[in-house]
This record gives sequence, C-alpha cells and structure tokens, in this order.
Amino acid sequence: MRKTILVDMDGVMADVYARFFEIHEQETGQRLSVDDIAGKLEAEAFDNQRLWVTTPGFFRHLPVMKGSREALLKLIEHYRILVVSLATEFPHALTDKQLWLDEHFPFIGWQNTVFCGDKSIIDADIMIDDHFKNLDHFRGETLMFTQPPNMLVTDTRHRRVNSWEEIEKLLLP
Repeated sequence: MRKTILVDMDGVMADVYARFFEIHEQETGQRLSVDDIAGKLEAEAFDNQRLWVTTPGFFRHLPVMKGSREALLKLIEHYRILVVSLATEFPHALTDKQLWLDEHFPFIGWQNTVFCGDKSIIDADIMIDDHFKNLDHFRGETLMFTQPPNMLVTDTRHRRVNSWEEIEKLLLP
C-alpha cells in the first residue's frame, strides 16, 4: 500500500505571502520583504491580514507556489496525496479553495481534499506544512516548508524544506 502525504495549501501549494505583500503595498504604499516579517505570524506582520482572508475571493486568486504543480504530479505516481486545509474558520474560503484547486491542480480530485478546522484528526504517513501548530501534533514524518513565520526557528523536530525541488529529492525514488 502506498504511503499517504498530507499537503497544506496556503504557504505550501498557494503562495499566500506573495498576495499578502501585494495587498499590503497597495494599501500602504510600503513594500515589505521576507526579511521584514521573518519570525512573525501573518496577523503580526500585516495589520489587515484578518480582513483580507475573510474577503470573498482572497483564496481564489492566490498564485501557485513555484514548483508545486510539477512536484505533485510526480509525487502522485508514488504516494496517495491528500490536500488538507484549515478552511472552515472562513466559510467562504471553502468555495474559493475548491475552485482554486480545480483550476490549478485538477489531477487532485475532490475525494483527496479535506477542509477542516483541526489537521490532527487526519492520519497519514507524511505531512508537508508551514505551521508548527499543525506539524507538532502529527504522528508521522513532518516536513516544515519554509515561510516567514518559521524562518528564524531552529527547531529540529521537523525536517525543513525550502522548495518543492527539495521535497522531490527527499520523497521520490
């Protein structure tokens, strides 16, 4: 039986930070860099982040994370892939996220998508995520995808990955 990989959407498949930077600059005229927000959670780094993510359409129009589509096409040949996203906190995000997946990752069917409020309820072999709150409670192998909130942490409980190319090297035969 093939191993199952749980893959987070925001910050792993979808480049949510590119969108945060873009909206922040539109609203304030201030261009931030990754270094400016390193070590800060989204709500700390961007004053209006909560408003942005509760606006219909926000999750629908996120850019695709570089290399994610190509890597997942390869990984799906060797693993069962489940996309798992904390989407129930923002009810309109459910539709936005499903439409985004249908457009950008049509090879991952709705049967392999889990929208929930707590990822610890999902059992699998490997989890790829960018937040400790999800990785810390997972019982399998964890891959921490580098994003601003976790950049300064030297935690060794989770294997750090900086790109989808690194994930391919780790997980593909």
